[in-house]
Amino acid sequence: MASEKRKKKFFDVEIPIIGKQTQMQAYEISELEGRYMKYDLTRFLRGKSMMITLKVKVEGDKASTSPKKIILMPYFLRRMIRKGTNYVEDSFSAECKDAKLKIKPLLVTRRKISRAVRNALRVKAREELINYVKDKSSDELFDELLKNQLQKPLSLKLKKIYPLALCEIRVLESRDK
Repeated sequence: MASEKRKKKFFDVEIPIIGKQTQMQAYEISELEGRYMKYDLTRFLRGKSMMITLKVKVEGDKASTSPKKIILMPYFLRRMIRKGTNYVEDSFSAECKDAKLKIKPLLVTRRKISRAVRNALRVKAREELINYVKDKSSDELFDELLKNQLQKPLSLKLKKIYPLALCEIRVLESRDK
């Protein structure tokens, strides 16, 4: 006797960080627990190409997500870095209230500058970001990154060293403690 075929269904998944809802396919809603999904934020951010990775949590018959990683897309970065400019990249870990974060800032200068100035920008950006994230939760930081509330004050502080054409967080990744 053949076993009964099961049919996959679509389940609504809430994305609270951007206030939207999407659907995921599974046999039962409990199968969505711990699953990752990627969401393109380009339209949401008016052309700033970002991809967010979310982890699904199921409570009862409702599925919601929490952000795990945000990445600026490489084609957006190539468009921003023009001839006659320098860029400064860094990669470091920082502790926030509820998680350990991997942060990769990207700074693009207006003109070509010396290595000493680029190093000063890198060191100051790292110092400011580590101090900023230590008293915030990871969800707050992801929200501020989407609303540009993390990059703008950083750009204003780094402007005293050298004015920047672009100050972005290229990667923000959350790892549980």
